[in-house]
Amino acid sequence: MAALRGSVRQLGKLNSTFSCSRRGLATGRSTISRFSKPILIGGLAAGTGLGWLYKNKDSFKTTVDETINAVTPTPVFAAEPPASQPSVFSQGKDHALYLWIHLKPTANVKEVGRACAKIQSLVDKVTDPKMSDESDEIWAGVGFGPNIYKQLGGNPKENYTYAYRKGSLGEMPSSGGDVFIHAKCNTVSKLFELSQLFLNSLPAGSVDNAEDIFSFVYQNGRDLSGFIDGTENPADDDSRQKVAVEKDTGGSYVITQKWIHDLKLISSEKDKTMEGWVGRTRADSIELKKKTTSSHVARMTGGVNFEQKKAFEMVRQSMPFGNVTGEAGLFFIGYTASPENLNFMLDRMVGAGSGGDGVSDDIMRLTKNVKGTYWYFPGVAELRKMA
Repeated sequence: MAALRGSVRQLGKLNSTFSCSRRGLATGRSTISRFSKPILIGGLAAGTGLGWLYKNKDSFKTTVDETINAVTPTPVFAAEPPASQPSVFSQGKDHALYLWIHLKPTANVKEVGRACAKIQSLVDKVTDPKMSDESDEIWAGVGFGPNIYKQLGGNPKENYTYAYRKGSLGEMPSSGGDVFIHAKCNTVSKLFELSQLFLNSLPAGSVDNAEDIFSFVYQNGRDLSGFIDGTENPADDDSRQKVAVEKDTGGSYVITQKWIHDLKLISSEKDKTMEGWVGRTRADSIELKKKTTSSHVARMTGGVNFEQKKAFEMVRQSMPFGNVTGEAGLFFIGYTASPENLNFMLDRMVGAGSGGDGVSDDIMRLTKNVKGTYWYFPGVAELRKMA
């Protein structure tokens, strides 16, 4: 192989030589001599005379190209996972819709599935794909609770039942749910319209109760607590896809939680105290070198070491919501390739699970979890089968 590569280099030099000679021939008669017999260079035939090379330059160049192609390895690319729904690992927008739906026991599940499979057609109705731009484009996806997904014929690879959890600083209720819509857009009125259209598309009398929450970007990406949200989130699309998507199906396991913040406590508590609870500085989100085992960063990474690598990851798409006169907080939503990633983090927040230490996450001192569950967002191909 080394000899072959050397031959290719020699042939390249000769090719350059006769190319230069060719330019000289344009102004005068050539004095290049011709030899009729070729010699072997590293096992490759080439004429010893430049005249022979020039006269046979086309066939000579073909020989060089074929030789280079023969020794150049063919690149091997990893197979892309099946297509995911648009909401799964796409970047965030200025606003988001979180539509949480519980169906009646009498609901026609098959008809509900057909309506869910047409979510993209509703998106296109709200914003014409031929006319949309970044200001009004919508990225939407639909997820299913474990019970209805099985009724629809779904067969998830992993169990994604959301367990009730409780720690010394509060509980994490298991709220259940059947259908969930997550949509992102820079124009909130478009999301409102999509919510209306989707609910109206479901079979009459099938909805027991539903809650639609509209979120917003606060202070260029901060939580209402003043801390920067999602500091360790995967940034580029390839990394986000790797973390969020189940390779064989294009599906994703999703957690949704509604957190209500204690805004009075947040506005009155000292920064240093809250930074100890979170494990990061409030101003610029720098991780504290010394953290307590109960700090949020320590709970999520699995230890108090500085910049300790997380055992599990997710693609966070959480955003603030609410109003000043009522309740406000964080709608937490995260996509991952396995529900085990989610179980680890929730167990750590209340000190439960295998090897639990009974230590609760200090973040629960400034916010209260009032609602939560898991969903499965099937890949595009699987969703289409429900139509």
